[in-house]
Amino acid sequence: MLLGRLCRRRSCGRCVLFLYLAILVDVVGLVLLLVGIFASLSYWDFLVYTGALILALSLLLWTTWYSINIELPLEQMNL
Repeated sequence: MLLGRLCRRRSCGRCVLFLYLAILVDVVGLVLLLVGIFASLSYWDFLVYTGALILALSLLLWTTWYSINIELPLEQMNL
């Protein structure tokens, strides 16, 4: 898998599961959105709204992945 090889060369962070899940959800949302826009289907509005909603909710996965990967030295934690 191309993404697996890329993650071995560079650090993809501590929680790769959230990264893969966020990419998968983005791809699914984008496919639904584009099919809803460009295909001549009778239920195009459902696909457009569902794709946009999935893309908006994928921001939660990206935010979670990013906040897990923030590194803070122990001296700055004031524990």
